[in-house]
Amino acid sequence: MGNKDQKEHGPASKGPETLRAPWRSAYMDQLDEAALRASQSKEKGRESCFLRAYALSPELDEQNHVIVRRGDPTQPDSGMILLNRYPYANGHLLVALCQSRPTLADYESAQRASLWSLIELASELCHRTLHPQGVNIGINQGAAAGAGVPEHLHAHVVPRWHGDVNFMTVVGNVRVISKSLDEMAKRYREVWEGMKV
Repeated sequence: MGNKDQKEHGPASKGPETLRAPWRSAYMDQLDEAALRASQSKEKGRESCFLRAYALSPELDEQNHVIVRRGDPTQPDSGMILLNRYPYANGHLLVALCQSRPTLADYESAQRASLWSLIELASELCHRTLHPQGVNIGINQGAAAGAGVPEHLHAHVVPRWHGDVNFMTVVGNVRVISKSLDEMAKRYREVWEGMKV
């Protein structure tokens, strides 16, 4: 890089380079369209959130890969732990209260305590079932923060191992999930039954 370039753009070590990614605008447009559909569904009185639909359908827990259910779904502090249908890693769990709220602040303090209790249980269940070397626990609050279901706050509990992100993810933009959801749900349920005793 010549002196002229350094004066115009600064030295390379001054900060990150900008990568132009115009294809991301299509993804952002999809998020906007999904948010619009969700708001329209609410206006029409329809259930737009799969988490709320799962909460109100305990008879479908096996089909929906719900592992743990606490309380009556009509009660404010009831909740569930389920497998993420689009996992980051094998055994990726979602934790949610049965009532739909977009942010933590929208829940009462007793509900937040119930949510945290379920998150702790999900983490313990993950450790006992899969023996990971680490666990990511996180909440994406709002569409801009990456929430796939911004109208229903939920937590992610993701088991992690050294080297679980490899060249397939980095080079091919592909995640390799080695176990089916049904198989993973069965393993979790077996451990959960033992924990309840």
